[in-house]
Amino acid sequence: MSRDFGSLQDRTAVVTGGASGIGAATVEQFLAAGARVVIGDMNAEAGERFVAELSERGHQGKARFQTVDVSQEEQVVELMDIAVAEFGGLDVVFNNAGIGGAIGPITELEVEHWDQTFAVMTRGVFLGIKHGARAMQKAGRGGSIINTASIAALSGKGGPLAYSATKAAVVNITMNAAVELAESNIRVNAVCPGIIFTELMHRGRAAEAEQVIDKIQPSTLRGEPEHIASMVRFLASDDSAFVTGTTQLVDGGYLANGLLGVNPLPGVAKRPNYTGMNHGTTGQGNEIRFLEPKADKSEGQA
Repeated sequence: MSRDFGSLQDRTAVVTGGASGIGAATVEQFLAAGARVVIGDMNAEAGERFVAELSERGHQGKARFQTVDVSQEEQVVELMDIAVAEFGGLDVVFNNAGIGGAIGPITELEVEHWDQTFAVMTRGVFLGIKHGARAMQKAGRGGSIINTASIAALSGKGGPLAYSATKAAVVNITMNAAVELAESNIRVNAVCPGIIFTELMHRGRAAEAEQVIDKIQPSTLRGEPEHIASMVRFLASDDSAFVTGTTQLVDGGYLANGLLGVNPLPGVAKRPNYTGMNHGTTGQGNEIRFLEPKADKSEGQA
């Protein structure tokens, strides 16, 4: 019996961080593949607008938005419960919600910002796996959980320190959860995007970012959210039935080129002259303060 590649017909998915960027592109691919989707995001305005747009494009009743802070367990539970109650079950969870997080030199990072970064980027993935797996186990038909990591998890100078550390944790959580949940026929995989042109990545400086990328990315394609969404759709579908515990690079050959240390990602300086918190596309304003220039080492010496 023939079947469309990447089919998710009659499946139900939860996508966090689903109101924009990679999350939104994945929602669109899931819907095109026949799934029903519960979209979770902190940005309520963007989420409601996105669902309205999807309805106008023929997906009325197949997508539902719920405001969620993935660092809060009760809100994650509610998100999974909505999928079960309104769409009859849960088959796929894409733990994609993220922020830029704590930025700046390690000697200047605020503990509060560090903790907020890990709360969203790592605790949020843990909670998504925990409660997604519970719903899948209760239904007894298995499922697929996909987590957004990053090439920053796999190399130095791939991103801000706190961000990179959270993504490295996601890679390890993915492997361990895959082993533990295999007996329930629940697969767990991670995706490591390279430089993907979203607002969170270029922060309004797309042209500058492209100039840097041209020097270090082997692929001539510009990384788009749809490139990641295609991998996530594959991992969500039965076409990847024997794939679990893996970390899938989708980076146009960026990491293979081995030049992160020479040409780090756009915006990643050796020692940034600013510190603070990047809240990404949550709708919250960023908290940035600029640092005083370091004194010349020779200053005051005879």
